Parts: sequence; C-alpha cells; structure tokens
Amino acid sequence: MTTQKRVLAVIMGGGRGTRLHPLTAERCKPAVPLAGKYRLVDIPISNCLNSDINRIFLLTQFQTASLHRHVQGTYHFDPFGGGFVDVMSAEQTEKGSDWYQGTADAVRRNLMHFRAFPHDLVLILSGDQLYRMDYRKIIDQHLATGADVTIAAIPFPVSKVAGLGLMQVHDNLSIERFVEKPKDPAVIDSLTLSPFLESRLQTKSKEKHCLASMGIYVFNRAALADALDNTMTDFGKEIIPGMLGKKNLFAHIFEGYWEDIGTVRAFYEANLALAQPLPPFNFFDPTAPVYTQDRYLPASKLNKCAIDHVVIGDGSILTNSSIKHSVLGIRSFIGEDSVLEDTVLMGADYYETDDQLAANLKLGRPHLGVGKNCRVKGAIIDKNARIGDGCVLMAEGKADGTYADGAVVVRDGVLVVPKGATLPPGTVV
Repeated sequence: MTTQKRVLAVIMGGGRGTRLHPLTAERCKPAVPLAGKYRLVDIPISNCLNSDINRIFLLTQFQTASLHRHVQGTYHFDPFGGGFVDVMSAEQTEKGSDWYQGTADAVRRNLMHFRAFPHDLVLILSGDQLYRMDYRKIIDQHLATGADVTIAAIPFPVSKVAGLGLMQVHDNLSIERFVEKPKDPAVIDSLTLSPFLESRLQTKSKEKHCLASMGIYVFNRAALADALDNTMTDFGKEIIPGMLGKKNLFAHIFEGYWEDIGTVRAFYEANLALAQPLPPFNFFDPTAPVYTQDRYLPASKLNKCAIDHVVIGDGSILTNSSIKHSVLGIRSFIGEDSVLEDTVLMGADYYETDDQLAANLKLGRPHLGVGKNCRVKGAIIDKNARIGDGCVLMAEGKADGTYADGAVVVRDGVLVVPKGATLPPGTVV
C-alpha cells in the first residue's frame, strides 16, 4: 500500500485554549489566524498533503464554527483520490455524552469512524504547532524498525527543557524511559543523549541535549487500539508511559524549526519572527507550500508609507503610515499618520460598504482597523477590531490584566485587542 492508502492522520484540536485567551474567546485554537493569511490548522494539514497523506481527521470541541467554515472553504479533493479533511466534534453517543477528556479520550471516541477507512498506521498530530515536516521520513523509520509506536522528538539543550516531556533512548533510538516535565536536575541529566547520538546531531553545541516529545506519534493500528482499551485520557502523561516495556517504542529525531504556539506570548513571537529577513519558518519554500483559503482578494495598496520588516496580507489599505517589524493580516486598514511597531494586526473578515461606513459614522463607530494618528507597539489586534483615531496602545510597563473598561487585555506581557472590539477615539492604554 502507498503512504496515501495506509495512513490516517488525526489532528488534535486542543481543549478550551485558555492559555491563548482572548484569541480563543470566539474560536478554537486551530482556527487562530497566523502569518497574515493562514490559520494554525493549515500547518499540519499542509504537512500531511505534502507528505502524500490526504485522509485527515480534525478532532475538536470548542468554538468550532469558524474552523468548519475555513476547512470547508479551503480543502477540496477530487473524487478519485479519496482525500478529505473531516472535523470531528465531540458528540453524544450510547456510551457517553460528555466532552473529550483529553487527547487519548478524543481518539478513543473516534476509533469507530477511523475503522471505516482501510489503514495500517495512524499519525497523530497537534493542531497548534508551527513547523515543516515530511511525515514520510518518520513513517519509513517506523516501518524499518518494526516499531509499535514512533514518537517525533526534537533535541533541546538541557537549560531549555523546562515544561517538556523528555525521553531516554538507546543508540538505536528505542525508548527506555519517558518522563513528563521533570524538574530534578539529576533526573534531567540522566535523560541526556549518549555521546554517539550527540555526535550525530546537526546542531553542535557545548551543552548536552535531551530529546523532547513533539506530541507527534505514529501508531500501528492494532497497537493504538490496545493502548486505548482503558480509561486513560492523555497520550503524553498516561498512554505512552504505560506502553513502555510492553510495546516497541522508538524516537524519530527532528532538527528543524518547531514552535509550540500554546500561549499568547509564543503566538506573538512566532508571528513577529516571520517579519525577519531570514525567518526561522519559511513560507516561501516552493517544495512544501502551506495551503489556505483562496479568497480572491485584490493586491494590497500602500500610499506614502514607511515600511520596515513587515508581512502584509492580501487586500490591505495603508495610508501615509509608518509600520515596523509587524505582521498585517488580510484586509488590514491603517489610517493616516499612524505608527505601528512590533504589532500583529489580524485584519478583517470583510470590507465595509459605503452604506455601512455611513451608518457606523452616525453611530460614532470607527472604521474597521486602525484609525488616524494612532500609536501601537507590542500588541496583537484581533480581527474586525476598530481602533479609533488618536489611540495609543503600548504593552510596555503594563501588568497582565484588563484595561479600557475591559476592551483591552494584557496577557504574557502582550497587549491584545480582542476580536470585534471597539476602542473609542483617544483611548490610551
């Protein structure tokens, strides 16, 4: 069987996304916009398609409306290839009516749907990570080693492994031990790579490395069914450690760029990194494109603007403004004499008609986007937000909390204007 016919991909949509709030106040994590025109879910789906895997299940349960719209409007397959991207939300059944209790529980509840499609392997992925991987490599290694489970792992220096699940492996990459988020330095030191594996790493450093789980798993079909024949709810904390000594577990070393976008700060920094001259993640790689919705928007229009290291989404209108080290989403609007720096502006879902503009003007509502004479730094402005003329929004020196009568949130040191929020002219935060 080809890779396309023997593998099912399962993308985990995550829970409530509380660490990404308020970006997840009206959408689930996989639907959060990324890099001006994409959504987080486009990354694992594109990796699958570029790896000749086109049967994809997306498991989620919170705020799924925008995710459904995006997937249905983006991923269309011909009737001969058998491809699909199906969003599987938690549902009431004869066996239960509550929410998914964890990653393993979500997969367990959908095994009956997976069985309808011929497959030998199940590839389990996270829906909130930024990376590019050819999954055929981990699948080839999985088959060559005769593994029951293969876990993608990234080498991290010992000083940066806090909060990660670490594994101890033999020189043949078989897994001896798995420890979830160890804190004891002695335990961490016992999990470092052997000199042989250290010598094989592409990245050389004076510091020892540990292998951290990326939350990417390849399971044999039978091994997955056996592993889920219980009440355990989480892969990293329960399922994987419980399989040690019972099944053949191997690690697959990945040394490319990888960012877990689980917090507002991580999301903010990952986006701004894309504005660098040589970003760590390359959206311009023609051999492995990232797919997203084709919106047929006009080219962006810039009138007398000063632009320095900026990513600009389609259909944007910028007028006599200064923008530095920022990412602007589709249909972004920035008025005259405004200055944005270190800012992620997600843009808008629609253009306002002349009648809508006139009606909003009568109501005293600002134009979608950023108005005139505004100063914004260190911020995320979510979609469809309205920033009135003369607003000043600065994250520097602000403690986490709410400001401007709750219309602005500072989280992880980043100022966030939530989706659809309106800030009156002259607002200062």
